[in-house]
Amino acid sequence: MGGYHDGRSEAALGRVLRRYPRQSYFLADKFPGYDLANMDKVDRIFEEQLKRCGVEYFDFYLFHNVCEMNIDAYLDERYGIFAYLLRQKKAGHIRHLGFSAHGSAAVMQRFLEAYGSEMEFCQIQLNYIDWTFQDAKAKVELLRRHEIPVWVMEPLRGGKLASLEPDNAEKLRALRPQESVPAWAFRFLQSVPGVTMILSGMSNLEQLQENIGTFSENRPLSAQEMETLLQVADDMVQRIALPCTACRYCTSHCPQGLDIPSLLALYNEHCFTGGGFLAPMALSALPAEKQPGACLGCRSCEAVCPQQIKIAQAMADFAQKLSQ
Repeated sequence: MGGYHDGRSEAALGRVLRRYPRQSYFLADKFPGYDLANMDKVDRIFEEQLKRCGVEYFDFYLFHNVCEMNIDAYLDERYGIFAYLLRQKKAGHIRHLGFSAHGSAAVMQRFLEAYGSEMEFCQIQLNYIDWTFQDAKAKVELLRRHEIPVWVMEPLRGGKLASLEPDNAEKLRALRPQESVPAWAFRFLQSVPGVTMILSGMSNLEQLQENIGTFSENRPLSAQEMETLLQVADDMVQRIALPCTACRYCTSHCPQGLDIPSLLALYNEHCFTGGGFLAPMALSALPAEKQPGACLGCRSCEAVCPQQIKIAQAMADFAQKLSQ
């Protein structure tokens, strides 16, 4: 039912895990909410996941990818997803129930208002780029208020934080000469209260050994080091992203009623990442008349933009990128 490796990941893992006693490992799986066609099939999907993995319970199970696209379906009691998974937990087939989120803090808040009392962890994209770029700081604070531990995905931002431009790397080296560039990303996470688990994608043995070495000690950042690191992050974003401050002067001049600041934020994400699924996923929750392609190119918005952003050009480029 999962999307990894054309849906064969659970079966492959199940064959490997048969060799080991069940109590010797922790196993996590998730409900594939990235596909709205799955919403009315939670019982069939969950039972098939257990069967494919060859186990009687999951140590951790997640509502996967809570976002703008699926939040209404997740909260729709007609599908009974929450009620079913809670029954599975009470029956011992789920040890710990949580969720992952790529949506905004506002979307996460809606989910937590409904189900937060039963959530034991939350997995979010968290790194020193996204601390402000995707407002991960607000998401961490939201989880803190709900007393929910933070699990981290994309600590190196898909590898973008594994190496830096020479000028930025030198700023960090001046503060910690012996610290590697990737280690700075992990030291940042060691400085964020509430983080209890970090998922780091590693491609070879050398990266595994380096990460083990990094996490053999806890070395959180000082105030000066944090400030410098976030300045590096701002510099990386500014080299690619449009300088929208979300002042919203533009929205009152758009004849299409487009939420231009939100669209520019998604455009910046799409450009910085070099594509990916986040922007298309968020846009899928919008009607066609509110998407970048609906821009008329009239440039009325540009006449009042304090940052003098070429908005019409950005919307046209965004629409073209999405069509590809």
